[in-house]
Amino acid sequence: QVQLVESGGGLVQAGDSLRLSCAASGRTISSDVMGWFRQAPGKEREFVAGISRSGIRTNYADSVKGRFTIARDNAKNTVYLQMNSLKPEDTAVYYCAGKLYSNLISTKDYDYWGQGTQVTVSS
Repeated sequence: QVQLVESGGGLVQAGDSLRLSCAASGRTISSDVMGWFRQAPGKEREFVAGISRSGIRTNYADSVKGRFTIARDNAKNTVYLQMNSLKPEDTAVYYCAGKLYSNLISTKDYDYWGQGTQVTVSS
């Protein structure tokens, strides 16, 4: 069973950058598609970005395309989300998730999740 722990969240100003990390333990995540999701207060959780097993292919929500970059280091069993040019509307709890034994980057139906890290962007 995989455990995911997110870190790197915090309070920043609009235009700043943050890098989120998602450290996995329990087994390797190299066989899984990994993704980042977020949930703002009063809103449903939404897909942010996904990455294939090798890291070659990525997919982004339109709202973050060009500003966020997802990456993975399978040797470190870790997934990252580099967030640049942050906006107040990016404020949310960010979750890391994995999709078991898949190489299709899906926007839903992930199998395991972390506890989340809060990102707050002030204007």
